[in-house]
Parts: sequence; structure tokens; C-alpha cells
Amino acid sequence: MEYDPERTAVVIVDMQHGFCHPDGSLYAPASEEVIEPCRVLLDRARDAGAHVVFTRDVHPPEQFDDSHYYDEFDRWGEHVVEGTWETEIVDELAPQEDEHVTVKHTYDAFYGTELEGWLDAHGITDLVFAGTLANVCVLHTASSAGLRDYRPVIVEDCVGYLEEDHLTYALEHADWLFGEVTTLDTVQFAE
Repeated sequence: MEYDPERTAVVIVDMQHGFCHPDGSLYAPASEEVIEPCRVLLDRARDAGAHVVFTRDVHPPEQFDDSHYYDEFDRWGEHVVEGTWETEIVDELAPQEDEHVTVKHTYDAFYGTELEGWLDAHGITDLVFAGTLANVCVLHTASSAGLRDYRPVIVEDCVGYLEEDHLTYALEHADWLFGEVTTLDTVQFAE
């Protein structure tokens, strides 16, 4: 697949120490394993002049204190707490100065953030997704993109997961319902 770099953003979802480093509270080996493929995808996007967006999952310590039902700390335990090392993007994928970083507090990077406004202001229509976790933040952000009329494409070999069947589910669901699935070797940018 060939993408127009002026209208495409590569979105790197939550590739943070808390998920990708063995000392992270929600470490998944498969998330660490996709650091290198994500770096290759980033290099391609940067070389072509495509837009790059990173998401960072960050939770204020008190975020869920008054929750009625939605409480990620109850479901997952405390993770990527604001001000901690866990919230930082791994060094291998460090954002460059001109790249956009969206801080989010839920699975969906569009919910309560500036992401949609930033994409629209830059004329972006196609979003190429990589990152972690497949069936959580990648799936929910990509589906939210599709509902907003962006073209979401998930790069399957650039996506981390807790269990392999979670990845399979996320990819099948995305491909069937709201987006597309591809592999790293097919992602090319027009010159």
C-alpha cells in the first residue's frame, strides 16, 4: 500500500516504559518485541515527510477516585501514573521535536483530547496505526478514528499484545468492522 505523506499520519500508540519495559507495571513481552518494527515504520514515515503522532497513556493518581464504573486501576492495577518513568515513550521511539504527542487518560486517544482537531488542521485523512495493546488502546483508538471518517489501517506486525489471541481478535474485528489491516513490508509512502 502506498500512502500520501501529506494526508497520512503514522500513529504510535502507547509505546511507553510501563508497557514495553520488563520493569513496567503492565509489561508485555510482545510490546517490547514490536519496538524495532515500529522504529522501521517511523523511519519510513519520517524519510517520506509523513506526519507522526504519538499517544501517551497517563493517569493522574486520583483519576478514578470518584468513578462510578470506569476504573482502570481496579481492572489493571495502578499503571502509567502521571509523573512516573512508566509514562515516558521508550528511547528507541523518542518523538522528534516537530512530531505531535497526544496525552490521553482512557483507551481511546480521541476521547477528551485535541487529537481530532490537530489531524483536521493538518489535512490528515489516513491513519496508520502501530503500538500497544492490540485489543485495548490500539483497537479503541483505531475504531474511534474510523467513526470519525478517517481511514484507519493497523500494521499487524507492529502491534503488541498480552496474548496472541487478543491480537487476532483485534485485527479481525478492525478489518471486518471499521478499518484495514496490513503488514509492515507493504507500507510505502508516495514520493
